[in-house]
Amino acid sequence: MKSPAASGSNDRNARVERLRASRAKDSEDKTKRALDAVDGLLRSGRRITVSQVARDAAVSTWFVYNQPQVHQAVKEGITAQRELVRQDSPVPPARQVSPAGLRTDLALAREEIKDLKRERDRLLNRVRLSLGAELDGVDQNELIQRVQQLEQRNATLNGELSEARNRIAALEGRLREAEDDLTAARAGLRRAMRAVPSP
Repeated sequence: MKSPAASGSNDRNARVERLRASRAKDSEDKTKRALDAVDGLLRSGRRITVSQVARDAAVSTWFVYNQPQVHQAVKEGITAQRELVRQDSPVPPARQVSPAGLRTDLALAREEIKDLKRERDRLLNRVRLSLGAELDGVDQNELIQRVQQLEQRNATLNGELSEARNRIAALEGRLREAEDDLTAARAGLRRAMRAVPSP
């Protein structure tokens, strides 16, 4: 006959195993939803971002960043979209771009920077909350891995932010050139109109 202590230990082990199985199934379901979300965004042509995938899949951005399969799919989707844009929409020569079009591009680039900053702030906040809640049950090696992942993600976000700022600087330069060209064209038109003899 089993002792009460042994029976209690078996019950506890069974509960732990059920909990592990449940968490594994939940993680598997979330992974599938996130991968489907990336695929759906790619097919529909909507912009792929970590936060958009998290919203569409009803998962946290933390999950997207820390599930290697999902994070890799997001990065590949973003790369595929950029390649598609490059192939379908070659950049027109600067002189063919109107100032209004450049202003629109500039506004879009600034919005992208704001999105990146908001995403970074949300991520930092989630990290603070998650680390505070999970610190007791995590060993030192796992904490080191998470810190390294966060440092890598922070470096990636800073790189994207720098790239967006460079795009803004380039767009502002093109806008100034287009405005100078427009001013010169107007001055030339006025001179040509003055040179035409009146009837």
